[in-house]
Amino acid sequence: MNTLTRKLATAGSTLALAASGLLLASSPASAATSCYGPSCTGLDPATSICQNDARTVATNSIGTELRYSPTCRSAWARQSSNSPMIIWVESNTGLYKEARYTGSGTVWTPMIDDKGIIGRACGYITGFEWNCTSWY
Repeated sequence: MNTLTRKLATAGSTLALAASGLLLASSPASAATSCYGPSCTGLDPATSICQNDARTVATNSIGTELRYSPTCRSAWARQSSNSPMIIWVESNTGLYKEARYTGSGTVWTPMIDDKGIIGRACGYITGFEWNCTSWY
């Protein structure tokens, strides 16, 4: 390979590498959101660090789960079943978030603050029944 070809190849590689760095730098951050207590209210648990240590702390008779993250001090409702329904999570202070479930896959509500208060998850199968978990 002659010197000119080698210099052109090096310059082309450098430009390609620089361009790919710009593309990656301009893409949205994939890092999870961090929140705690009240700052979690309304956020999607799937895009936060709260999902990392979440656990199901209660389940009602129609399969609605109350999920809780000790790191974030937040709670949300989650549902996986075969029936279309509305699910919600509520606190004893009046916080309330809901989601509609189509009957396939898994759906969850936005989070609510659960720092120093209690919450529960509820589900309503349209025209049939509604049921809530115990308070946690």
